[in-house]
Amino acid sequence: MKPRTAVTVVALAMAALAVSAPTAGASGTKESQSTAASQFRSAGITWSSSGGCTTRSNPTCTSFDQINSGTVSTIITLKQASGCAINITGGTEVGHASGTYSHYNGYKVDVSRNSCIDGYIQNSFTYIGYRSDGYPQWQAASGNLYCNEGNHWDILVY
Repeated sequence: MKPRTAVTVVALAMAALAVSAPTAGASGTKESQSTAASQFRSAGITWSSSGGCTTRSNPTCTSFDQINSGTVSTIITLKQASGCAINITGGTEVGHASGTYSHYNGYKVDVSRNSCIDGYIQNSFTYIGYRSDGYPQWQAASGNLYCNEGNHWDILVY
């Protein structure tokens, strides 16, 4: 067997990272407000907004327009696996932090905290420490992140 050079080892390590790192679009296809709302409603998941609306361009609304199908299915699975009430308080509307894996790009939702969902997340997933902004987070085996932002869970679905 031929000895590996440092360049080869670095190239192999970078290739491994590329395979394991999430990629944009990894969380499925984009869904409309009505399609996602129908799926959530059928699963017994509720949603609310301070503005009582679903318009994506209004930061006081809770919108599902352009949410990733993988994000929808993950929240439905969370509801089914936990048996807890799930109320979504943030979706794809403007007003959240930006970036590839953002609310606006369909990778995140905010879910109201309650004792049931708090216990489920903290007992089912691995605590991984504090996020850079100081909030504690847990990681599922899937890689999805659950961050306790005080009055809600910020859920990132890769």
